[in-house]
Amino acid sequence: MELSPDQTIFWQYGFITINLTLVTTWGIMLLLIVSAKLITRKLKPDIQISLWQCFLEMIVTGINKQIKEVGLEKPEEYIGFIGSLFLFIGVANICIIFPGYIPPTSSLSTTTALALCVFLAVPFYGISKRGFLGYLKSFLQPTWMMLPFNIISEISRTLALAVRLFGNVMSGGMIVAILLSISPFIFPVIMNLLGLLTGTVQAYIFAILATVYIAAAVRVGKEKNKTKEIITS
Repeated sequence: MELSPDQTIFWQYGFITINLTLVTTWGIMLLLIVSAKLITRKLKPDIQISLWQCFLEMIVTGINKQIKEVGLEKPEEYIGFIGSLFLFIGVANICIIFPGYIPPTSSLSTTTALALCVFLAVPFYGISKRGFLGYLKSFLQPTWMMLPFNIISEISRTLALAVRLFGNVMSGGMIVAILLSISPFIFPVIMNLLGLLTGTVQAYIFAILATVYIAAAVRVGKEKNKTKEIITS
C-alpha cells in the first residue's frame, strides 16, 4: 500500500530522482497554466459577459474579499501568490477522485516546498511595505529579548504548515486505502466524496494561514504610516 508518491520512482541517477511526486506536481502546474491561458483569452471588459467569465469573477472577488478581511487592504497585490497556492493545493487534492491518483500534497517534500514559499513570501512582502530595517525591527518587538523567540516562531510555523497539510492529506489517503481493503465498493466512494470537501478545506486553510502571516509582516508598517498621517494632518 503506497501512501506517498515518493515511493514510485521512474528514473534515478545519483541524487537526482524523478518520482511520482515530481511528475504529478509538474503535471498539475502545466494543467493550471494551460487552463489559465485558455480561460482568460476571451475575457471581455464589457457589461454583457458570459456565464463562465461571471463565474471566474465571482471566484476572484471572493478570494480578494477573504484576503482583505484578514487585514491586507490591497488584495490585488497578494492574490497572485495566495490564489496560486489555493488553486494548486485545491486541484492537487480534488484530483483524488481519479482511480490510482496519489496527490503530491501527501508527500512531505511538496508540502515543505509550499511552506518554504510562504516562508520567503513573508519577508518579501514585509520588506516591500516596511523597508529592510523596519522589517528586522519587528523581531525586536515588544523588546529585544524576544528576538530568539520571534526567530523560532518564524521557523516553527513554517514546519507547522508543511506537517499539517502533509498529515491531513496522507491520513485521508490511508483511510481510503483501509476501507478499500474492507469494502471495495461502498466506503471508498463515500470517502472520495468527503475527500473533495476536505481537500478544498485544506487548500483554504493553507491559503488563509499564508495570508495571516503576510498580513502580520506588513501590518506594523501600515500602522506607522497611519500614525504619521495623523500627526502631519
